[in-house]
Amino acid sequence: MVDLRAKPYYLQDEDIAWVENTIASMTDEEKVGQLFWQLTSSNKEEYLQELMEKYHLGGCRYNGMPGQFVLNQNRILQKYAKVPVFIACNPEKGGDGVCVDGTGVAAQVKIGATGKTEYAQAMGRVSGAQIKATGCNMAFAPVLDITYNWECEETLMRSYGNDPKMVAEMGKAYMDGIHETPGVYACAKHFPGNGQDYRDAHLSNNVNHFGHDDWMASYGMVYKTLIDGGLDAIMGGHILMPTYMAEINSDINADTIMPGTLCQEIMTDLLRGELGFNGMVVTDASHMVGMTNRMKRADMLPAAINAGCDMFLFFNDPAEDFETMLNAYKNGVISEKRMVEALTRILGLKAAKGMHKIPKEELCGSDEALKEALQNPEFKAVAPAISRDALTLVKYKDEGVLPMTPEKYKRIMLVNIKGADTPMARLMAIAMGAGKKKSPAEKLCDKLNEKGFEAFIYESPLDKMVKQVEAGGKVDLNLYFAGKNAISEFVSGQDLVISFFNVGNGHPTFGLSKGGGEIPWYVHELPVIGVSVNKPTMLADAPMLRTYINTYDSNDDTLDALVDALMTGPEAFKGSDPIDAYCGMFDTHM
Repeated sequence: MVDLRAKPYYLQDEDIAWVENTIASMTDEEKVGQLFWQLTSSNKEEYLQELMEKYHLGGCRYNGMPGQFVLNQNRILQKYAKVPVFIACNPEKGGDGVCVDGTGVAAQVKIGATGKTEYAQAMGRVSGAQIKATGCNMAFAPVLDITYNWECEETLMRSYGNDPKMVAEMGKAYMDGIHETPGVYACAKHFPGNGQDYRDAHLSNNVNHFGHDDWMASYGMVYKTLIDGGLDAIMGGHILMPTYMAEINSDINADTIMPGTLCQEIMTDLLRGELGFNGMVVTDASHMVGMTNRMKRADMLPAAINAGCDMFLFFNDPAEDFETMLNAYKNGVISEKRMVEALTRILGLKAAKGMHKIPKEELCGSDEALKEALQNPEFKAVAPAISRDALTLVKYKDEGVLPMTPEKYKRIMLVNIKGADTPMARLMAIAMGAGKKKSPAEKLCDKLNEKGFEAFIYESPLDKMVKQVEAGGKVDLNLYFAGKNAISEFVSGQDLVISFFNVGNGHPTFGLSKGGGEIPWYVHELPVIGVSVNKPTMLADAPMLRTYINTYDSNDDTLDALVDALMTGPEAFKGSDPIDAYCGMFDTHM
């Protein structure tokens, strides 16, 4: 069932012999170990040695750390691996998904806004080079999901947009960029396709509602484009397909339907049979509720392999999961035929890049090569170019507001809208060093002042109350409930307002307001420009905005491009909306 002479392997007789002989010589434990990826929790040698020698891992993932740490870790992993190990990263936005000092490029939606496939290929090129330089060998990218539902925050920033043709072209270009670096694999995700359900498979079920014909014309076309182009691997998503399953099995119901990773009709019949994919398949993370809520974990592990997934992403408890899979193989729950098929794809892919012929000590590059890849000036030039071409003037009803110059609007009030606070948001802010560096709103304020504006950041009544408490004073609730000013007084304080949205996924946009400046209720009182530097769907919460811009991130080069465009005029905004930023609502057009 596996053709090692065809794409994506193209193996010669001697390579095929290595695959077959290696499988034949493996112990049961070594065979089972190749089915697993583990997310490493340490880069200490004794820990990594145990992973490789006790569990015989087929693949590893790791959490973010500097490139030199990644390279050192990977040298240890390959040192103790009997069979060369896949080492993957998440370069969905560029090299910063490889290591923390890697070169960030752009979110996929931002590249979608430019409409330029050369940027997607450049991101793949940057990612591939830095993957190789750190001793990694696989990109868990590109994301091939399609944003049909603007509320699907799991894929909103990670998808190239809502046009299947563009997603296919961009995804293919990214893959081609990855493949410019020899020895690096591309693993596209999340098959059979996310972007319709507003829910996140990490937390709940996720549903793709398309039947066969609609699916083939969209997600199927996207995956077929990359498969025909030489895609190495696919990550299966924990995504239910009730309409499609009902078409092929009239007895299917809510109790028996399974997500793609546990469904043979999807992962084998559709992917292998209809789309003709010959490469390797790995599950998405096995802790996600979209997978774990369907059956006991002891049944789930072998069910994923039997459904057609060749590798299983992440142990829960290493000893327990390994023993579960080993017993399933020994007891015939996983057949010998299915085990050999999975191992043939795994080892075949490793042989496709010549990993079996490279000495262990040469599987990872030199410190000098890593430094060169991380400091490459051509790589660093990609993101600013994308930032200029991606700026999207989504809505412009108050024509004449732009260009924004100090002569027209000297005093600029910046309203920093961060979204409602949550414990996770606070933890992430601490981890990212918030409070130790300027916020995006503060940076924009500085940049405007450098251009001759008198810009300042709005202080809400709630902010004032917090300061009262921090100073040991008594909270004055009148600031919140009765602290409203006359309209004339409010308007006289500034010439223009920028509603600056820096709202993270899953965060409510606004807290309760009692007439302060947090929510742009005053769009008919003075000029207001809405700018979102994160989620591009802020019109859903602020439909009254008459001028609205998406930048897709708040990087320094993005803010520089934004200021230049604001001061130049509408013609400076070159991006096209890739997702329907009006969110399918009639009032967002008001």
